[in-house]
Amino acid sequence: MPLKKTWTTIFLLCMGYMVVYTQSTSSETADWLLDGTAFQAKMETNSSQNPSRIMLSNGLIKRTFSIRPNAATVGFENLITGENILRGVKPEADITLDGVKYDIGGLKGQPNYAFLRAEDIAQLTHDPAALRYIGYETGPIKAHFGWKTVRHHAPDLNWPPKGTYLRLDFKMPGSEAVKLSAQEVPDVRVSLHYELYDGLPVMGKWMSVENQGERSVTINDFTSEILAAVEYGSKVETREYNVSIPNIHVETDYAFASFNVDDANHHVVHWETDPDYSTQVNYLRLTPCLLKVSPEVGPEQSLAPGESFTSFRTFVLPHDSYDRERQGLALRKMYRTLAPWITENPLMMHARFADWEQVKSAIDQCAEVGFEMVILTFGSGFNIEDDSDEYLAKMKQYADYAKSKGIEIGGYSLLASRRIGNGQDVVMPEGEKPTFGNSPCIGSEWGQAYFKKLYNFYKNTGFSLLEHDGSYPGDVCTSTDHPGHQGYGDSRWNQYQAISNFYKWCRENGIYLNVPDYYYMTGSNKCGMGYREVNWSLPRAQQVLHTRQNIYDGAWTKTPSMGWMFVPLTEYHGGGAAATIEPLNEHLDHYQKMMISNLGGGVQACYRGPRLFDTEETKAMVKASVDWFKKHREVLEGDIIHLRRADGRDIDYWLNVNPQGEEKGLLMVFNPLDRVVTREIEVPLYYTGLTDKAMIAREDGPGEEHSLSRDYQVKLKVEVPANGYSWYVIK
Repeated sequence: MPLKKTWTTIFLLCMGYMVVYTQSTSSETADWLLDGTAFQAKMETNSSQNPSRIMLSNGLIKRTFSIRPNAATVGFENLITGENILRGVKPEADITLDGVKYDIGGLKGQPNYAFLRAEDIAQLTHDPAALRYIGYETGPIKAHFGWKTVRHHAPDLNWPPKGTYLRLDFKMPGSEAVKLSAQEVPDVRVSLHYELYDGLPVMGKWMSVENQGERSVTINDFTSEILAAVEYGSKVETREYNVSIPNIHVETDYAFASFNVDDANHHVVHWETDPDYSTQVNYLRLTPCLLKVSPEVGPEQSLAPGESFTSFRTFVLPHDSYDRERQGLALRKMYRTLAPWITENPLMMHARFADWEQVKSAIDQCAEVGFEMVILTFGSGFNIEDDSDEYLAKMKQYADYAKSKGIEIGGYSLLASRRIGNGQDVVMPEGEKPTFGNSPCIGSEWGQAYFKKLYNFYKNTGFSLLEHDGSYPGDVCTSTDHPGHQGYGDSRWNQYQAISNFYKWCRENGIYLNVPDYYYMTGSNKCGMGYREVNWSLPRAQQVLHTRQNIYDGAWTKTPSMGWMFVPLTEYHGGGAAATIEPLNEHLDHYQKMMISNLGGGVQACYRGPRLFDTEETKAMVKASVDWFKKHREVLEGDIIHLRRADGRDIDYWLNVNPQGEEKGLLMVFNPLDRVVTREIEVPLYYTGLTDKAMIAREDGPGEEHSLSRDYQVKLKVEVPANGYSWYVIK
């Protein structure tokens, strides 16, 4: 039974600006960001016997395919805003085989690419040189790899995500339709795969190719998603530094070389000009409104008869608002749904030394104060590349002892940003340098042996964490002597497959992954929240402010559990005594501020040092901070709502929210001033899911009922001690 739609207008007041958000929702459902259970994905056709249309919809977005006279996307709607995303029909994808480019599906003849009308669609024809649609299959979504949930704190997460799956199959055109020199059309079947998820306005898509012929065929290039999207706006003149793209987030699981999602995907997600859009307002026709998702290099993969190829996956998220917070919440919900392992969020100590006595002490201290993981950090002496039986047996003893104390143990390894020599490093094209200055080639003999050692180490030691620094950054390699790739064309694709397959294996085996690159969609748990390392050499009071700024800024696109922070307990990058926490008991107040600044946002830091405490007083502080975090863990690991960024001039604060939890919100207020601050502030509670009343308690005190205003806010009197903090629990 279709749900009755109504228009709901929500007024959100944040940072002094009024944001009006209007959504088309069911009168029986909530905002999808608060409760998406009513928005179930489904596939429909316009005829059960002989359909000409296929529709994927979940009440949030809808994509419509015409399958006559060929398959093409003829509609893409944002059902939340009521807007059309699509302004024109293009091929569904394209592929270059043995040097010849073929469109996959698509329809021709649209008279005006500024808009797409029903009467125009009815007149479109197929291109005889394009791959022809031959059928479809549908069903539930299947997991692309496994997830062993050994440290699962967030409830109600599904893997694989719930939703619906559609596959469209295509065959090659006849040779008479394709101009080839002396070469016949290869016999391959190309399939385009789509996923639409419950409660999430995101469409997933990828391509597969099966060689059904009797000779090998090479996939030189492909474009797996092509969308002629409605432009962001009209600019008569073009200023390239100030041209906005459509309000659509696009990313892939072929991402690397950045903490930032857009930077990590810039090599594969391309917003281009549309040569068919002759009626655009821009005089030079340079409006970036044609989405093409395609690798810059390769893949240059050869398929023998019977072999198959699968591309990376693309995720398209049309935003329902231009509000920064709402766009960030949408992205964060996407990660919780499509990469739910990012919710794993163990408290971790980075042990400075790898000798047994100090590792044993670190494990014991973690167990005493409630930490959950020990990492044998960089510079500790840990060597994951030592694959001798003696070393593996020694590390297994470490892991066995840690397990007996309820602690996980793992270690650090550096991949890129180092030089191996002897022909094992990437050979860059003339005039280019590796991303990090130096880097081994994963396809070299050394690279293959390195990953063999990693697999062997985790299979035989019981370690359950890898901090993989300098992960593969996408460097190409022109060498023709490396066994893992043929040359330049396949070097990036093959190297990425090697590392992403390892990360997926880690996810399947419960091995936690700290990777300072954007590998979430291929199994990584955590990346950096975003900070400058040399800032940890600044005076301690400045480090505290930077910590809260870094969390505030990173949490626009990351959940608290997705990003790690840093608390160097010993001197780091210089700075001397003024920058250093050790001796811990002499700087207890600062140590506590650093812990609460991180834990108060649900963020785990790398506490790097030889110990977590040095006196009973220090131990008590650390344990109390950890106990407090675990008591409120469910809400603290929820999303951060941005209220006032730290600047050292006044109180700063944020609100963690979890509308499904018992504690709906937790407001953290920090005071960098040397005087008590008492003030009434406005706290927006819309994203807590509360609508009328809220019980708010200062710290562990009694709750007081507050009525929410029409714009879902409460006025709250806060009192924050000098150079201290306070928190308020909202139910």
